Amino acid sequence: MPIATTPRRRLLAPLLAALAMFGPFSIDTIFPAFPAMEAELRASPFAMQQTISVYMIAYALMSLLHGPFSDALGRRRVILAGVIVFTLASVGCALSGSIGSLLAFRALQGMSAGAGLIVGRAIIRDCFDGVEAQKLMSTVSMIFGIAPAIAPIVGGWVIAFARWPMIFALLAAFALALWLACLALLPETHPRERRVPLSLRELATTYRLIGRDRAFLPLALAGSLNFNALWVYISSAPVFVLDLLELDAQHFAWLFVPAISGMMTGAFLSGRVAGRLTAATTVRLGYAIMLIAATLNVLLAWLMPQPRVPWSVIPIGLHAIGIGMNFPTLTLLLLDRFPHHRGAVSSVQAFISLVISATIAGALAPVLSASPLRLALGALLSTTLGFAGWQLYRAIQQREHRIAAAA
Repeated sequence: MPIATTPRRRLLAPLLAALAMFGPFSIDTIFPAFPAMEAELRASPFAMQQTISVYMIAYALMSLLHGPFSDALGRRRVILAGVIVFTLASVGCALSGSIGSLLAFRALQGMSAGAGLIVGRAIIRDCFDGVEAQKLMSTVSMIFGIAPAIAPIVGGWVIAFARWPMIFALLAAFALALWLACLALLPETHPRERRVPLSLRELATTYRLIGRDRAFLPLALAGSLNFNALWVYISSAPVFVLDLLELDAQHFAWLFVPAISGMMTGAFLSGRVAGRLTAATTVRLGYAIMLIAATLNVLLAWLMPQPRVPWSVIPIGLHAIGIGMNFPTLTLLLLDRFPHHRGAVSSVQAFISLVISATIAGALAPVLSASPLRLALGALLSTTLGFAGWQLYRAIQQREHRIAAAA
């Protein structure tokens, strides 16, 4: 197994972005196929919504293990295993003849999909420090942002010419191609001498260490709640696009292109200001954009009860700029609190975010998607809570600095 602690960023960025994107891609691609799947599988709209929440709950639970596994066994091995299991699970989804079997294979997809995203973050921090790390994280975020934008568009056109199982067949083909690319190109960035023994006791000790860190939870919640302000809309996409905006299955781009373009723009800006602005200044700027956009979104939803494009999606795109700008910085701040357990930290961060996302998709989205105003208020609340988490983290960090200076 080749060891490479400093692989070139040009090679690493697209590979890590592809690893990060195939998980989200499998969520959004099936949205346009919901009506056809409901009819063929004789499933209720609520049951179809669970294809999202089951996937994300499994993703969240397994995310607690992907990082520690990579800390103990190496990054490359865990990623290769996760991608091939995802490939097989996608084949199972394509062959499903009932909603029960589909949910089972969706859970298996979720269990394996996080390997690329979670371990990929650890790889970035293995190889780069400071400005270079933020630039690479931003580059990966920009490329990663393409997936949710094109996924529902691809899904919409697939069902225009084929049945819904073809969506999962394409996911399987993409994952298999990615596995072959990793086999040939992905280096091992976590050498044996830096690995942590894998045991339940060690794992429990590591998670206790992370859990006892007073700054970790506020910082993790800040990043998670930021994204979940956008996830309110993504998880409600079938209702928002088909019912509220009154568009057809080939027009999901009206929601996803502004949202993901905003994420990519924010990630680009994050990379551009790396080394020029402090982490705190970058995050404050991102929150200013998010809070202004979220407030504008609420006002538009209140003044225009019947949503219309493009006005109803412009604030979502602006909001996403702030999310994309903050994400790389918040992630690096988290990873840097535990430099010897980056895989585990990435796992806990993903777990927290995914539990919130699964709750929104399974329980809150059916309620919030009843009206544009509810969706807008949900996004504003999520952003406000995220900002409160950031403020709490800053207070804890400043106290730590004062104690260190006094010592």
